[in-house]
Amino acid sequence: MRNFILGVVIIIVALALLGLGAANFGLLRTTADATPSSLERRIMMNALDASVDRHAPHLDNPVLPTDENLIDGMKIYVMNCSVCHGTLDNKPSPLEKSFYPPVPQIILDPLDDPEWHIYYVVSTGARYTGMPSWRHALSDQDIWKVVGFLSRVEKLPPKVQEYWKNAYGVGPLPTGEEEHPQEKKGKD
Repeated sequence: MRNFILGVVIIIVALALLGLGAANFGLLRTTADATPSSLERRIMMNALDASVDRHAPHLDNPVLPTDENLIDGMKIYVMNCSVCHGTLDNKPSPLEKSFYPPVPQIILDPLDDPEWHIYYVVSTGARYTGMPSWRHALSDQDIWKVVGFLSRVEKLPPKVQEYWKNAYGVGPLPTGEEEHPQEKKGKD
């Protein structure tokens, strides 16, 4: 039994050293426009979710979801987030495929995370993804306004939907509808 355990340990150490060697000799692709494998995507998303679940305080949004606050959140999103995460014209960002891993297109595929989760990721950023920490550029209240908007993007009040349509020429997509061709290809 002892030899078996020693063999398992040696194999694990050898695989780790092999992986480090491959990385240090430049054998792993590091281009930002490469498509991550489904295994890599699953591992990294699970790692991100597990880290946020472990480290993020489970805070309630102190900013009430009034029409005014949701419109403010929408404006802040457009000014700071839409270039990467998709604009309010219901089209993917032109930078969508320029990041590794690809940037979530939040308007086309809304988040289903709780507000405290979204707040933590926006506030602290996500390492090795290009997502910056916004707490150094936006006030806490502004981050919460964006979080309120993003967590309600599929069920905005009529006045906020009207503002969206008047300001951007199109309104939010009806719930369950999307115009993101890459998502449709993956579902077929």
